[in-house]
Amino acid sequence: MNETVLPRFLRYVSFDTQSARESETAPSTEKQLRLAETLVAELKELGVENAHIGNGGVVYALVPATKGCEDCPTIGFIAHMDTSPDASGENVKPQILRYEGGDVTLNAEKGIVFKAADFPEITKYQGEDVIFTDGTTLLGADDKAGVAAIMAMVAHVQAHPEMPHAALAIGFTPDEEVARGTVNFDIEHFGASYAYTFDGGEVGTFENENFNAGTAIVTVKGVGVHPGLAKDKMVNSLRYAAKFMEMLPADMSPECTAGHEGFLHPNMMKGNVVETTIRILVRDHDTALYEEKKALLRDLVAKMNELYPQAPCTIEIKDSYQNMRPYLDKAPKVLEIARAAYRAAGLEPIEEPIRGGTDGARLSVRGLPCPNVFTGGMNFHGINECLPVKSLEKAAEVAVKLAEGSATVKSLA
Repeated sequence: MNETVLPRFLRYVSFDTQSARESETAPSTEKQLRLAETLVAELKELGVENAHIGNGGVVYALVPATKGCEDCPTIGFIAHMDTSPDASGENVKPQILRYEGGDVTLNAEKGIVFKAADFPEITKYQGEDVIFTDGTTLLGADDKAGVAAIMAMVAHVQAHPEMPHAALAIGFTPDEEVARGTVNFDIEHFGASYAYTFDGGEVGTFENENFNAGTAIVTVKGVGVHPGLAKDKMVNSLRYAAKFMEMLPADMSPECTAGHEGFLHPNMMKGNVVETTIRILVRDHDTALYEEKKALLRDLVAKMNELYPQAPCTIEIKDSYQNMRPYLDKAPKVLEIARAAYRAAGLEPIEEPIRGGTDGARLSVRGLPCPNVFTGGMNFHGINECLPVKSLEKAAEVAVKLAEGSATVKSLA
């Protein structure tokens, strides 16, 4: 099993599958379909003849139950194919290095160094082989590590027909990174009674709650005049947008929060004299605190209009996804099954909240209970992304244990 997961991962990261926030197509970038087509071909090579690409670029496949397990609930395995728009995913050059402590030179030619002081979690993996980037792109462990773990599980199951298991539903989604991973996901067609996303998290982590999430778009209007004639006439929206940014509470930023603490994260500002737009991510695990953060932004916009009526300011907030915890609390057996699989793989589950979201959150809200299993990676969405090889192998092992354990699940009640 494990011998197949690393080469699979290294192959998958060679595909540039970066999604695009501004696109209105499904998937948001056509290049994601190249990986989808490859996965379908590989599944068929493994004997899963029903593998196919569905509406919007979602990959579906179903491994039939073994004899005697036909009445067991179908278990689902889900990962996303796209990578974040926050850093390039083109021409990824992974390198496997034995981490011996301290900083790691990722790219001597360009002077790019992975600094252990900035990413101290790496010290836990001293003496292990770790997959790093070359410092010019992200790695793509988010979430091609999840794709590789699931594909390695399928390969193992197909190579061991003596291993009993329920029907295994496989799903690979596009556009998770731009919050559209499940827009075209057909739960009925997928066919699972319960499922697990394999998406991020260090080895052993198991996540059954996530942020409530929304996106706020703040727009500041100005007045454009030739700068040579601008006195008492020009209203520079960029300057007033900067005033709004200064109003945001510094202690409510991602840099200053952890655990269950939510945040307001301005992650894009663009504009000119006439108009400037600010995009702000709104996050909190607690629904009431999430609503408070949205109310705070609206109050700040009102204050801007009171102080600076010459630069009208507006806000639009769209909810993206909800915390899956209330929905998973109604399906405790799904959590128990995962905990048993972790222990069968020699791991004690580390249960903690996701400081983000997954496709599983949206699917849980839609009625398919779907907590999140680790893939082992760290420092996602940037050039310091890395993945310990043993952690990736453990993710694949947990996937196999889930498949194996599905044969003993007679009911989710």
